Amino acid sequence: MKKTDSTGAWGEKIAAQYLKKQGYKIVAKNVSCRHGEIDIIAQNHAFLVFVEVKLRKDASHGEPREFVTFSKQTRLRTTAQWYLSGHPTDLQPRFDVVEILAPQGGKTRDPIIHHLENAF
Repeated sequence: MKKTDSTGAWGEKIAAQYLKKQGYKIVAKNVSCRHGEIDIIAQNHAFLVFVEVKLRKDASHGEPREFVTFSKQTRLRTTAQWYLSGHPTDLQPRFDVVEILAPQGGKTRDPIIHHLENAF
């Protein structure tokens, strides 16, 4: 979902809150360039984690992670390289996917969250 979509923004907020509870430090959100956008950049131990958030009402058309296609992965990698060129770090880059199942969209009280570390 696009970040301008209120449900998508809600999903990214939920994902950031989840990551913080897991001990991650949020470094940046909605980082974009001409190549693409990264929803969340977080730090955890020795890793700088580039996070793609996928929100769906249900998995009837496939798991949310299945929508992080090869093409999307390529755009994320290119955007991460662009980000790193301006923000050098000794941390190891990693790509994660946080998938959120929220049957009532932004009104869902207890969304189901799956965090896939090193997803691609």
